[in-house]
Amino acid sequence: MTDPTALDLDRALGFTIPARHARGRIVRLGPVLDTVLAAHAYPPAIESLLAEALTLAALIGSTLKDAGGQLTLQAQTENGVVQLLVCDYRGGELRGYVKYDADRLAEAPENPSLFALFGSGYLAITFDHAKTKERYQGIVPLDGATLAEAAQSYFVQSEQIPTLVRVGLAKDAAGHCTAGGLFLQHLPEGEDGRERLHVRLDHPEWEHVAILGGTMGADELANPALPLETLIWRLFNEEEEVRLLSDIAMSRGCRCSPEYIGQVLSRFPPEERAEMADDAGVISVDCEFCARSFPVPLDDFVS
Repeated sequence: MTDPTALDLDRALGFTIPARHARGRIVRLGPVLDTVLAAHAYPPAIESLLAEALTLAALIGSTLKDAGGQLTLQAQTENGVVQLLVCDYRGGELRGYVKYDADRLAEAPENPSLFALFGSGYLAITFDHAKTKERYQGIVPLDGATLAEAAQSYFVQSEQIPTLVRVGLAKDAAGHCTAGGLFLQHLPEGEDGRERLHVRLDHPEWEHVAILGGTMGADELANPALPLETLIWRLFNEEEEVRLLSDIAMSRGCRCSPEYIGQVLSRFPPEERAEMADDAGVISVDCEFCARSFPVPLDDFVS
């Protein structure tokens, strides 16, 4: 029997390969996934989609240097089975939610493709930097077979940075989900004084890293018995130097609370709050991320 205490879960680990001018991030999620997914009774196809999106949010979000910064992934379509998918990451905290058409999903194949779920949808990746108050957003079509492919296209097309993204999902006999992801990039211009690879006619350094990264199996990424350090060693043990960065613990982080919701409602004029309230004078605010309802009496706003 596997010792649960030996499982490597809910952690992201960064690394750099100086001689190849590359950086990477590897992540594995477990209990965090179960907690987020348990908020709604998602069918298997939607559950897998959200698990992949949360893994991507952890991979990309954990690269933020601004500890208070936030990464948001949003996938949306006008006529697809999935009407809205949103995940975000901030300081190691993850949350996510999917709104979908149950009737249309019932008509879809058992394992629907990304196109079957989204049609001509798009993926928006938004970076909010807490220190500078700057926001940057890029949008790419959901053309690939997976969300990971769409995220990879975002960095190649919007950021013009050679990037490799891999995600693996698994579910055990007890119904517990695990997911792992690998994120590799060429170091952008300015980080080491070199030109970006896309301006060069060839880039063997990146091609070498990408080929090695492509050998990582989805089953390895999602296997909680394999420490993240072991996966990095498997890929790059022949490199002259691989520098491990500080790891980041992952947790479910819905930011709703009675205090926060009260602050939001206090910004509305009294007459608008009165319209929101029921006959008993209570405003009920539902959080889709954690599936909780927060009742706020109008009397709370009386000064």
